Amino acid sequence: MDAPVEAIDGPLEAGVLFLCDHASNALPERYGNLGLAPAQFERHIAWDIGAAAVTRALATRFGAPALLTRFSRLLIDPNRGADDPTLVMRLSDGAIIPGNAMAGPEEIEARRRQFWRPYRDAVRAQLDAMTAAGPIPAIVSLHSFTPHWKGLARPWEAAVLWDADPRLPEPVLRGLRALGVTVGDNEPYDGALEGDTLFEHGTSRGLPHVLIELRQDLIAAHEGVAHWAGVLEAALRPVLARPDAHMIQHHASRTQRRNRG
Repeated sequence: MDAPVEAIDGPLEAGVLFLCDHASNALPERYGNLGLAPAQFERHIAWDIGAAAVTRALATRFGAPALLTRFSRLLIDPNRGADDPTLVMRLSDGAIIPGNAMAGPEEIEARRRQFWRPYRDAVRAQLDAMTAAGPIPAIVSLHSFTPHWKGLARPWEAAVLWDADPRLPEPVLRGLRALGVTVGDNEPYDGALEGDTLFEHGTSRGLPHVLIELRQDLIAAHEGVAHWAGVLEAALRPVLARPDAHMIQHHASRTQRRNRG
């Protein structure tokens, strides 16, 4: 496996950084297959299917930088806080992960140091450089979700996840709905996860940010990736074209967000 982070170059003045936390299902050779059958690495437990391709397509369309992981979330989850109990999963959606069963504190710390931390550091360094160059950068993180969960079909085509800062999520939600997309507002997941990538680099820094999820069956093939990259471009471009919106001071707390109704 190559370096833990894939960096797509783009001008520091682009105004947006695209991220993909679960871009790859690869493992370093020394970890073998963690005791799992090969088929398990094609499932969502190993990566966010289609998300990397959409991220690269958006970076190209916007001429913007992007950062993507090069290791499977089965090794360590870069979208979890450093002390999150699910940072190294021993059981994921019914699959026991033998290679993680005996991972103690020293092994988990080694994985943090070699894989988790380099990704977080790369995001921080990129945002530092972009902030210095101006305008204030927005962060757009791309994920994907399964069409079904515990036997139930998920009706959403896309989802917008967010915590306390509405600057990007609310206009993106409106834009997607205007395009006829069936979109979940913090469904099927909630965007308030302390310690995750956007908490550290968006919420904690006061930078505008949004996490967008796409349903995996819609982006599993090239045609779907191209279509949904176009849809997201249409929803994002009007918002990202307004640098003044990124400069608005935001003071809402998580409690205020929870009380929106």
